[in-house]
Amino acid sequence: FPIVVAIVVSLLLPPVAALMGCLCMGNLFEVSGVTARLSDTAQNALINIVTIFLATGTGLTMSGDKFLRLETIEIICLGLIAFAAGTAGGVVFGQIMRIASGNKINPLIGSAGVSAVPMAARVSQVVGLKDNPSNYLLMQAMGPNVAGVIGTAVAAGTMLAQFGG
Repeated sequence: FPIVVAIVVSLLLPPVAALMGCLCMGNLFEVSGVTARLSDTAQNALINIVTIFLATGTGLTMSGDKFLRLETIEIICLGLIAFAAGTAGGVVFGQIMRIASGNKINPLIGSAGVSAVPMAARVSQVVGLKDNPSNYLLMQAMGPNVAGVIGTAVAAGTMLAQFGG
């Protein structure tokens, strides 16, 4: 699956090839079963190091007069609205799927479709457990969660291809 996704998305949207390649490589580390040390490093130490360097690099290039602007607050508010709309839309479509399947699908799965991996899936799991202690949704919630990541990467690649970057 990760190899096919990387090839198809890279052929369709070359600007997103590096992002999808890294995402699929991490997935391949995990599912192959023969790269346990690489998988553990990628999940723990490497992701923490990359996050620290990315945050530090971004912070060093931002000055207060450029960051504290009305446009920045507008972008943050738009992101919050998009996140809320994505979650609400996922729950609504989850309800539609529940009705269409004859109550076989838990509508909380739809809330995990936003690309906040793995937090959105974990939230679906916790909310499901509060309603029913035997309700384990984490693995089923990770499917739409990863699909949200792939969709976000494809959308970003499309925007890069359309508007340059």
